[in-house]
Amino acid sequence: MDLRYPIGKYEPQPFSDKQKREWLQDIQFLPGMLEAAIENLDEKQLNTPYREGGWNVKQVVHHVADSHMNAYIRFKLGLTENNPTIRPYEESLWAELNDVKAVPINISITLLYALHTRWHSALLNLPAEAWNRTVFHPEAKKEMTLYYLLGSYAWHGRHHVAHITSLRERMRW
Repeated sequence: MDLRYPIGKYEPQPFSDKQKREWLQDIQFLPGMLEAAIENLDEKQLNTPYREGGWNVKQVVHHVADSHMNAYIRFKLGLTENNPTIRPYEESLWAELNDVKAVPINISITLLYALHTRWHSALLNLPAEAWNRTVFHPEAKKEMTLYYLLGSYAWHGRHHVAHITSLRERMRW
């Protein structure tokens, strides 16, 4: 198994209401899944990388919060502006900042509960045509629909939960 992609890489899916509902549930329930994945880990375990050369568990948790805050803003821009250019960020540098090192992960878990409540609510009853709205990603140099982004971020949350749960399985924690 490729430890970088324990659930595989994101595979875009054609639009379906069933798939949209599943991805919305992923957004809704990610904070609880992430919290369960880190339950009862001690400081040494939280500072263990999920793979050689990868982030430690603490960095992964804070990264999910950073990434999903950006995602929420990207969706809001996509819902309110015509094909806005979204702002990339240097996630590897963000993972080295002092807040990631000093702030307990329960702060990011709490943030994720609040953020995902807002995010899920913003997306839950969108009309079908809203999912075709686009944002422009300058690094990828392409337009992305909100439906594509929904799938990508649903996968992103599961992907990082799997980093932690697969580490726990390998380490027998």
